Amino acid sequence: MAARSHFVPRYMKYTLVIHGSPASSQACQTALHFARAALKQGHEIFRVFFLGDGVHAGSSLIVAPQGEQDLHHEWKALGNEHSIDMVVCISAALKRGLLDQSEAQRYNKFAFNVEAPFTVSGLGQLVDGVVSADRVITFGT
Repeated sequence: MAARSHFVPRYMKYTLVIHGSPASSQACQTALHFARAALKQGHEIFRVFFLGDGVHAGSSLIVAPQGEQDLHHEWKALGNEHSIDMVVCISAALKRGLLDQSEAQRYNKFAFNVEAPFTVSGLGQLVDGVVSADRVITFGT
């Protein structure tokens, strides 16, 4: 009888891509649950890239109604606690009124609503996340 080999899952490095708005899609919440579970299992979340309506998760001006999950706050806490690179796509963000301090100054706007650990950057960060991770998981459409 042949000896059985026991598969021990190895450490994985993930990049997550979130397309869905925290207000109208389960994508942001599902990705958050996945990230927490992966981290608990000892895996790494290399980067979270918020794209399309997913960029709204990066807005510090979102206020969750009483009794609802505050996804912005939870992503912010997770990013800070685990030093996760949290990137908001610049072209999607600008179209939707999301600016960090640098972009607000660049476009002569009086306020900004994207703060650390979220950063505003381009698709190059997504490409780098794809290349640097073992797996890329997309949430939303």
